[in-house]
Amino acid sequence: MPNKSAALDDVFNALGDPTRRAVLARLCQGPTSVSDLAAPFRMALPSFVQHLGVLEKSGLIYSTKKGRVRTCYVKAQQLSVAESWIATQRSLWEQRLNQFDAYVKTLKPGETT
Repeated sequence: MPNKSAALDDVFNALGDPTRRAVLARLCQGPTSVSDLAAPFRMALPSFVQHLGVLEKSGLIYSTKKGRVRTCYVKAQQLSVAESWIATQRSLWEQRLNQFDAYVKTLKPGETT
């Protein structure tokens, strides 16, 4: 369980930043070099590379280097960690809301507890 929790924390940490979400969205269109990924952002390359490090640590992307060009790829299957957690929470809250709805329907008009 601790490993799954750490992986989930890493994924949500990575997704918690708009720059990293934009990078993921771009990588979903296909592999891209670091310099092309960084081009739309107004930040120094070392700062941008830190964002890529967070994404790599979370397992959402990986990169390869050929000559002087580092290319990044998305690993969309890692999103399943977050997707599974969200689905579990949705199910739990739907169950709770259904129970609350059933309880409210048992109340008589004007009755409070």
